[in-house]
Amino acid sequence: MIPRSSPESPVGARRNSGSVRARILGWYVVLLGVSLVAALLLQRMFLLAQARSDAELAMDQEVGELRQLSQGVNPESGEPFGTDASAIFDTFFVRNVPLGGEGLITFIDGEIYKTDVLGSTLANLPEVVGWGMISESERGVIADSDLGEIRYLAVPVGSADELNGVFVVAVLMPDRLASVDQAIRLGAVVYGSIFFLATVLAWAAAGRILQPLRDLTETARAITDTDISQRIDVEGDDEIGELARTFNAMLDRLDDAFASERRFIDDAGHELRTPITVIRGNLEVMGDHPDDRAETVKVVTDELDRMSRIVDDLLDLAKAEQPDFIQPGPIDLDEFIRELVGKATTLDERAWRVERAEPAQFSADRHRLNQAMMNLLRNAAEHTPSETPVRIGGKIEAGDVLLWVQDEGPGIPEEDHQRIFERFSRGETGKARTEGAGLGLAIVAAIAEAHGGEVEVVTPDEGGTRFTMTIPARPQGGDGG
Repeated sequence: MIPRSSPESPVGARRNSGSVRARILGWYVVLLGVSLVAALLLQRMFLLAQARSDAELAMDQEVGELRQLSQGVNPESGEPFGTDASAIFDTFFVRNVPLGGEGLITFIDGEIYKTDVLGSTLANLPEVVGWGMISESERGVIADSDLGEIRYLAVPVGSADELNGVFVVAVLMPDRLASVDQAIRLGAVVYGSIFFLATVLAWAAAGRILQPLRDLTETARAITDTDISQRIDVEGDDEIGELARTFNAMLDRLDDAFASERRFIDDAGHELRTPITVIRGNLEVMGDHPDDRAETVKVVTDELDRMSRIVDDLLDLAKAEQPDFIQPGPIDLDEFIRELVGKATTLDERAWRVERAEPAQFSADRHRLNQAMMNLLRNAAEHTPSETPVRIGGKIEAGDVLLWVQDEGPGIPEEDHQRIFERFSRGETGKARTEGAGLGLAIVAAIAEAHGGEVEVVTPDEGGTRFTMTIPARPQGGDGG
């Protein structure tokens, strides 16, 4: 059996959070390390190529100076050098100072004529023998076990008809390549320092970036079935900030859902207690006489019907908080008002009058709107004398649909205008106190709010009570949101 971390033991959550941080840092370190190593290798390749290129340029420069000298005048005779290779070489060695790592070797008639200090060392190489016999310029590389890499350039000296001399300039590469390696080692130290510093900063940055995730974990851990008030402080507009906002929105929805559930349970327990008590009391005192049983059955049936109505009303109020509570569709305002009048005649034998019914169309949930208006009509019938008329009307004004029910009863005190829309609030005016649960007007308010509107009650100057429900006249074919 695999043990699970308890809510009081956040080791697992912290390990996961730490592993995410480590994975992020791991990928960062790998990418940074590969990038720095690649940069160091590329830099070494560039420096090596640059060193070899500089060596070639130095040899070309020496050959260029020799050719320029051969076109001049011999300082000893005052005559042009011509094909006198020995005179050219003598003058060149007097005037030229070779750079470090450069060696000069000259040949006349295939034999070594003069060399500098490094050239005398190079003269012992086996490849030197062939240099004295060339008739065309030759450039190449020698790999010697003792001296290392040697780059050379050999050019013939003399006229086209008489080539009796050869000039060779060679460059020893180990010192130049050693300077490249030294630069690479210095670069490695610099890159290593950058790598270490960047890794430390990345670790700190990863911790800061992942802080909202740790906050989310702590918030989720702090949530219980009785307290979901915790929220995450949102900073920034990046993906993690969006995650925090989404998590907070989810908690808001859960909070609303739990509040609705608790309210439903509290309301049901509060309101169903009375009919249950009545049923139990009647069953306990029920006698054996058929009349007593019939009377008890009648009372129990009435109370059960009442309980059923209460549960239906509570379910409607609970559904009103769901996003799909409203299913809008096209409604003809004039037809809707006249249908309400026809249904109202089944509630009470009185005068039901159409005060206004505009021939217009709007979009709303016909079933819910009918439910709300019938509750208002039922409320008017229950709280006003039967001989007084009730007026129904509807119009569209400033983009809103106004539906109203107005009676000629005793009216509602202004201090009760807000209270009557609360759950289980009952009026005391008009006829004897009704047996309703006090949920009808709360359902009306919930339906109006679900449509994005409101319901209000006023007492006109001429008396009575006027309930007006105002909802937006959404275009037909809307999304119902």
